[in-house]
Amino acid sequence: MASDDDAPVVALAGLPNVGKSTVFNLLTGLSQHVGNWPGKTIEQKTGVLHDNGLTIQLVDLPGTYSLTANSVEEQIARDYLVKEKPDLVVAVLNAASMERSLYLVAELIELAPRLVIALNMTDVARQEGTKVDAKALEAALNITVVPMVASRNQGVKDLVKVIGQEYSQPTVARVVRHIESGSETEADISHIARLLTDEDTAPYPRHWAATKLLEGDEQINRLLRERVSEARWSEIDSFLKDRESAAIVIAGLRFDWVRKILLTAQEKPPIGQVSITERLDRAATHPLFGLIILLMVMGLAFAVVYGIGVPVQQFLQVSVVERMQALVFGEMTFLPGWLQGLLGDGILGGVGMVLTFVPILFLFFVAWGFLEDVGYTARVAFVTDRYMHAIGLHGKSSLPLMLGFGCNVPAVMGTRIIESRRARLLTVLVAPLIPCTGRMAVIAVIAAALFGGRAILVTVGVIALSLVVLALLGFFLNRFVLGGKRAALMMELPLYHSPSPRTIGLGAWQRTAAFIKRAGTVILIVSIVVWALSYFPGGSIEESYLADIGRWLEPVGKLMGLNWQAMVALLTSFVAKENTIATLGVLLGQNEAGLNEALRAMLTPAAGIAFLVAQVLFVPCAATVACIRQETGSWRWMAFSLGLQLVLSLGLAIVVFQVAKLVGVGV
Repeated sequence: MASDDDAPVVALAGLPNVGKSTVFNLLTGLSQHVGNWPGKTIEQKTGVLHDNGLTIQLVDLPGTYSLTANSVEEQIARDYLVKEKPDLVVAVLNAASMERSLYLVAELIELAPRLVIALNMTDVARQEGTKVDAKALEAALNITVVPMVASRNQGVKDLVKVIGQEYSQPTVARVVRHIESGSETEADISHIARLLTDEDTAPYPRHWAATKLLEGDEQINRLLRERVSEARWSEIDSFLKDRESAAIVIAGLRFDWVRKILLTAQEKPPIGQVSITERLDRAATHPLFGLIILLMVMGLAFAVVYGIGVPVQQFLQVSVVERMQALVFGEMTFLPGWLQGLLGDGILGGVGMVLTFVPILFLFFVAWGFLEDVGYTARVAFVTDRYMHAIGLHGKSSLPLMLGFGCNVPAVMGTRIIESRRARLLTVLVAPLIPCTGRMAVIAVIAAALFGGRAILVTVGVIALSLVVLALLGFFLNRFVLGGKRAALMMELPLYHSPSPRTIGLGAWQRTAAFIKRAGTVILIVSIVVWALSYFPGGSIEESYLADIGRWLEPVGKLMGLNWQAMVALLTSFVAKENTIATLGVLLGQNEAGLNEALRAMLTPAAGIAFLVAQVLFVPCAATVACIRQETGSWRWMAFSLGLQLVLSLGLAIVVFQVAKLVGVGV
C-alpha cells in the first residue's frame, strides 16, 4: 500500500447542495482533516481513502457555480485545479438539476486533464419526474459517468472502482472541443490568445485565460496587466472594450452546449406537472406562512437542542465539574492555596464549565446538519432575508443569532454556516449582543431584587434595548466599517431530499471537535489569566488585582451610580455571566437569601437600571471571546469586538443613569 503522502490526489468539485460533502464523507470516513485554506477563512476538508490496497488523497473543493473568480470559493477551486494539478477531478452533479451542474463541467473540461462524473441524487430526480440516462450522458461527454445515491451509500463502490481504473491507466491528453468552436467568439478568443504568451498566462492555459479576459474576470485581468507590456496591453484592452457583451455571449454558448447534452441524456416531466418540491415551497417560501413554518421548525429544533442538551449540561456541571472542584478543595488540602485555586476555579471553573456546553453545541450542529441535508436551511435564509437586510446581513445569519439566546458560544461558532466572509464577520460582531441565558439570569435576579413588581417590565425593556442596539450596531458596522455593501443572498433553492445520517453525524462531530480543541488552548489560557487576576496577590477577590482594577474604574462607575464592588462584579462576568451574582455575594458579605437587601442598599433604582444595561451589553464571556478570535482568525477583530462592546455598555449605562436621574427614577 502506498503511503498517504505519495498517494494520488483526487479533487471533488461541484455546486453547493449537490451532495458533494456526503460523497466526501462516505469516501474518507473519520480520516479527515478540517482546517482553512491558506490565507482564507473558507473551510478546507482533506481526507484519505484506503480500499483494497489503493490509497487516495481526497480534497473537497468549495462549492462553486463556475470558475470565474466572482467569490473566494470560486477563486480557491480554480486556483487549486490549476496550481496544484490533482491527478483526477470528480465532478459531483445533481441529477435533478443538471443545467447548472453541466455549466460547471463545461469549464472543468478545459482545466482538468482527468475528469469523472459522479451523477448524484438520481433518486431525487426520479422523485421529481426527471429521467437521466447515464450511458447517454457518458457518450455525449466522452467522460465516465457513475450514477449514485450518496445519501443511501449507493454507487460509492462503483465510484471508487472507476477512480482506481482512471489512475491505473496512463495519462492521455484529452482533445478539448471548446464550446465556442465554429462561432464568432472563437475568433475573438484566438485573437487575444495570439497577443499573449504561455509565460504571460502561467499557470493558467493561454486559451482559458483569453476566454476569461473576454468574460471580464478581474483576477486574470489584474494578473495580465502586471505581466504584459504596456503596448500589448493597450491593444488587448482596446479589443476588450469593443466586446463588452462577450461575457453574455460566452455564457449563452455554454448553456447551448448544456442544452444539446441534455437533449440526448435527460427526459423532463411533462409541462404543467407540479413537483413535490414546488408544492412544499408554496408554503415554505410564502411571506407569511413561511415565517409561521420557520417559527415552528425553529421552535421544535431548539426545544430538542435545549430539552436534551441543558439537562446533560447541568448533569455534567454538577456531577463532573462541581464534584471535581469539591475533590480539589476538600481532598487536596496538601496543595498550596494558589494551586488549589488554579485547578478548582481557574481550570475546572473556566474550561470545565465551557466543556459542559459541548452537548448543546453538538445537538445544535446535528439539528442544523439535518435541516441543511434535507434542503430546508436554504428556505430559512430565503424567508428571513428581507428582515436581516435591514442591518446588512442576509437570511443565513438568522439561525446563529437565534441560538445566541441560549449561549453566545455556539452562536458565534454557528456563523460557519455563512459562506460570505463579510456577512460572517458582521454576524460574529453582533452575535454577542444577543442576551444569553446567563445574562438573562443575572438580569432577572437583580431586577427582582431592586424593582419588585416592576421587574418584568424592566427585564423586558433591557432585553429589548439590547436587540435595538444590535440592529443599530449592525447597520453602523455595515455602513461605515465594512464598506456599506448589502450582503446579497445568492443561492439556489435545492430540491428536498432524504438526509444522510452519516454526513450529519460526521459534520457535527468535526465542528464539535474543533470547539473542544479550542477549549484546551485559547479558552484555557484566558481562564487562567482571569483567575490569576482575581486571586493574586492577596488570595481573595477583595484584595486581588481584579479588585484594584475595579477601584481604578470607580470614577467611571460613579458616572452610572456604581461603586467599585459593582464594577468588579461586572468584570468577573467575563469568566461567566452568572459570576456577577456570586461576586456580589462575596463582596457584599451576603448569602443568596440576603443579597436582595444588600443590593437595594447599594444601588438606587437609576443605578440599578444602569447596571442592568451595562450587564446586558458588557463584553461577552471568555469562551465567546476565544470563539470570536477563532472564527475571525484575527486578534485585531477580537480586540475591536471587545473594545466596541466595552464602550457601548459603559457609555449607554452612563446615559441611562443620567437620564433616569433627570426624570426622577433615582429619587
